[in-house]
Amino acid sequence: MAGTYFLYSRIPLHQAPHMSIISILFPDFALILLGFLLKRCMRWGDDFWPGVDRLVYFVLFPALLFYSTARTPFDFHATGNLLIVSMVACCGGIALGWLAKPLFQSKPMIFESGVQTAFRFNSYIGLAVASRLAGEQGTALMALIIGFAVPLCNMAAVHALVHKNGGLLRELAKNPLLLATAAGTLCNLAGLVLPDVLGATLARLGNASIALGLIAVGAGLRLSGLHASKGIAAYFIGVKLLAVPALAFGFGLWLRLPPLQLQMAVMFCALPTASSAYVLASRLGGNGPFVAFLVSAGTMLSVLSLPIWLSLVH
Repeated sequence: MAGTYFLYSRIPLHQAPHMSIISILFPDFALILLGFLLKRCMRWGDDFWPGVDRLVYFVLFPALLFYSTARTPFDFHATGNLLIVSMVACCGGIALGWLAKPLFQSKPMIFESGVQTAFRFNSYIGLAVASRLAGEQGTALMALIIGFAVPLCNMAAVHALVHKNGGLLRELAKNPLLLATAAGTLCNLAGLVLPDVLGATLARLGNASIALGLIAVGAGLRLSGLHASKGIAAYFIGVKLLAVPALAFGFGLWLRLPPLQLQMAVMFCALPTASSAYVLASRLGGNGPFVAFLVSAGTMLSVLSLPIWLSLVH
């Protein structure tokens, strides 16, 4: 049967305990490195990489989210604590992010643009890691968390930049990740079964989204843009990579989450910030170069932080 995890492995991690932390994460970071090198070594034109981003964001990745949530049975009673832990940790990241405003004296649009990097997450890396950890089951759990976290984090990010309900609602209404997850969940709850041909097509689109999404992450890395405000930049990165997953880990242990759910919650909260944070800041008049630096630095530092969190919940 087609599955969203056969791109890397047919054997979920809980059935292959001998897999090392390095073997779990290396394929994903290798694809990010490949994207970084391709962007700088291949002359494919200025429109190529933005086109790849749009393809993944508007077509391939929504197909993965819809397929995962539509076909995997959900027991919301069993996954309720997982969602509680993940959303509480996200809210903790939002609160800690906003704490930077009184703590740091920053230039205009530095805080407003950068605060989103304290709680937004890279879904491509998250679903790739979930697939490696636990196959289809892990992918479905991560997709469920993402479905609930997208509106929460997007509302907080857009609010910091626009402070207008109309702008906020428009951003949410046209978010393809939110729409795909909601549609898949509704199909699941309604008991609708996807036709085999449609399911196979969506599965192939979903598999393509993971690899291409990670390559796009690498292509978008840039380390220019930090000319000042080093203190608040370090603070935002520290909140996202250390404080938020620590909240999830502690709260998850306190609620006694099952091992797989604890893995998914902590790994979701440990994800670096998505490159869409840069797009949002640029589109809404924020400081795009500053956000691009935060996204890139956070992604590179997650090479060190993700293995640490994975070893704690492995």
